[in-house]
Parts: sequence; structure tokens; C-alpha cells
Amino acid sequence: MVSVDRRILKTRESIKKAFFELMVQKDFESITIQLISEKANINRGTFYLHYLDKFDLLDKCIEEQFTELLRVCTAQGHDQTHVPTFESLLSTTEYFEEHFLFYSCMLNSKGMPSFRERMHQLMMKGIRDQLNMDDINKGLNKEILVQFMASAIVGIVEWWIYNKMPVPASELARELWFLLERNQIHK
Repeated sequence: MVSVDRRILKTRESIKKAFFELMVQKDFESITIQLISEKANINRGTFYLHYLDKFDLLDKCIEEQFTELLRVCTAQGHDQTHVPTFESLLSTTEYFEEHFLFYSCMLNSKGMPSFRERMHQLMMKGIRDQLNMDDINKGLNKEILVQFMASAIVGIVEWWIYNKMPVPASELARELWFLLERNQIHK
């Protein structure tokens, strides 16, 4: 693994922080490299040393978040069959809570429908891999059930973010776990 200079990491963090602070105030379309640079206290040339443009910055931020989200989802409490546990779900809701600014910007922005779709696809993959098609789900169309559950979970996360986390992450995790158990999502 290649180690990245701490100054580079600090500059990138400053750029990302400035970008998301601006996204709280403005639409993505109206955010310029100049605005990001000024807010991050760097010059435009420094921005371009790290990112091609604001679209590249956005893509890299989304990729970083989804990579980390997957790591959190799968790192905590999985057994050898990779079946999720309550602890992994709790870690996931706590991750959303910790990164509220990012998810709030992405889910609340009218210019970011692709983000919701990517989140939905990520959720569908996880559910498809874990869905128990026996007992209560026997005879049902797996793809319809996967679509239903992924849409429901993404919808709940959206509701939670839109409403500024009206219940603690632990309560959200308990409720989701109960719903997943009820619908036999885990094997």
C-alpha cells in the first residue's frame, strides 16, 4: 500500500469539506472551482492538482463514501458465511449518523438523483446475497422482493436523513433489524 503525504491528505480533506459546506448552501450547478478554492483557502491550481473538475471531486467523494460504507457494513459482526448481524446494521446506521452532512447533501440535492440510484443498487446487491427464499418467502419472485426491500430500506434512510435523524442510530438499527428478521432477509 502506497502511503500518501499527510499534506496531500490534509489538502484533499479541506477541499471536500469546503465542497460539502457549499453544497449545503447552493445547488451543485452553481458551485464553482473558484468558490471551492476560496472556501478551502487554496488556489485554483492546487485544486486541479487533486481533481479534474467538480464532477471528478463529486465522483471521488461518492466512491470513497460507498467504499467505506461497504467496509463498515461487512467488517462488523459478520460470521464466516458473511451473514449480517445486528452489530453490522448498528455500525451502518452509526456510519450514516457520523457522515450526516455528506448523505444529507447527496439525498437532499435535486441534482443528485444518480446518488440515490447508486445507493439503491448497493442495497439491492446486499439483499440479493442474503435473502432467504424459504418459509415466508417461498414461491415469491426473488427480484421483486429484492426491489421491494431495497426501496424500503433506502426510503427509510432517506426519511431519517431528511428529518435530521429524529430517532437515534441505535433505534433505527433495532427497527430495521426487526423488519429484516420479519421478512427473512438474512439466511
